[in-house]
Amino acid sequence: MADNRAYERAKEIYAGIGVDTDRAIERALSVPVSIQCWQGDDVIGFENVGGSLSGGIQTTGNYPGKARSIDELRRDFEFVSQLIPGRKKFSLHAIYLDSEGKKVERNEITPAHFSSWVDWAKEQKLGLDFNPTYFSHPLSADGFTLSSDDQGKRKFWVEHGIASRKISEYFGRELGEVSCNNFWVPDGFKDTPVFRKRFRENLARSYDEIFSEKIDENYSLDSVESKLFGIGVESCSIGSHEFYMGCAIKHGTLLTLDTGHFHPTEVVSDKISSSLLYVKGVLLHVSRPVRWDSDHVVVFDDETKAIAAEINRGDFWDRVHIGLDYFDASINRLACWAIGSRNMRKAILGALLEPVDMLREFELAGDFTSRLSYLEELKTFPFSDVWDRLCEVGGVPERDGWISDVRSYEKDVLSLR
Repeated sequence: MADNRAYERAKEIYAGIGVDTDRAIERALSVPVSIQCWQGDDVIGFENVGGSLSGGIQTTGNYPGKARSIDELRRDFEFVSQLIPGRKKFSLHAIYLDSEGKKVERNEITPAHFSSWVDWAKEQKLGLDFNPTYFSHPLSADGFTLSSDDQGKRKFWVEHGIASRKISEYFGRELGEVSCNNFWVPDGFKDTPVFRKRFRENLARSYDEIFSEKIDENYSLDSVESKLFGIGVESCSIGSHEFYMGCAIKHGTLLTLDTGHFHPTEVVSDKISSSLLYVKGVLLHVSRPVRWDSDHVVVFDDETKAIAAEINRGDFWDRVHIGLDYFDASINRLACWAIGSRNMRKAILGALLEPVDMLREFELAGDFTSRLSYLEELKTFPFSDVWDRLCEVGGVPERDGWISDVRSYEKDVLSLR
């Protein structure tokens, strides 16, 4: 149980700067965070169990106990969900279909292949997000999918995108919560191309075809994601930031900003307010890059805090959709889920504990001294006592209480795999 005396004292301190901690906790718990399914099985999925990754995707580490089936993945998440406070969604890639052991081509997937996921999500009170899978497939082996100059291959991947939109719309309709459908392709060149224009024209044509049919945005929101470079495409990613900014504006989609997809000196927190001047919304993929898009587990670092703060300071909660995107196989995968998800929720709470109105007044009045003074003093306000209360209200273990639960599950379940 949280120390009520400590929380009451923290509540009093925050009230002194005009912040209602009870309200901040309530709001922080209500913000949906989409948690990536692929952390649980190293991005392998169930299309071809035992298959390998390709298309610039790489998972490092061989910690024992990864999920080997849909049932194991669901059971693992059901367990770890009890350790993560707040409203949650579960993000699926197309390769996580439930085909009952039958071979299904990606351009032939239908809502029926995900109906068991919807039934499960209803039981678990989760929303679902979706991602068409443009990697780890024979028709992506040459490094090109939607930008391919082979019109047969391009047509296949366009059909996959169209099928994915229908599945995402199905999720939203069945679950009563909008599903974000995120498009990312690994297309690019290892060495410097001379005709990149052609491939970007192909990619633009593909999205024109994919988005030609309107869907009900009460149920599904498409999003498009850029990347600076990837393994094997170091010299040119066809889907650059500029390409997808224009694509999102043209087609009225969300723009996906992934924290690992830009230059090391760029930060996503600075891109949110500028992007939202021109696009309808942003989908965040929060991970932790270490010198490159290495997708380390999210920690409670300055950029994660800054992302949440920027959302709150701009009052963008209705226009920014928060998703996690990391996959670490070097430590217990359930601990990865818990660590990253709890840290994202901490960042949301921290943002909501800022006296934003007061800080805005200082800034607009040119009182930058007071602005900096309060931003620095806030760093040593009793945040941890408010976090403990959030965990108590959210019905999950406080502080380090969850770690022993993960160890017990590892001993009783994961070690037997």
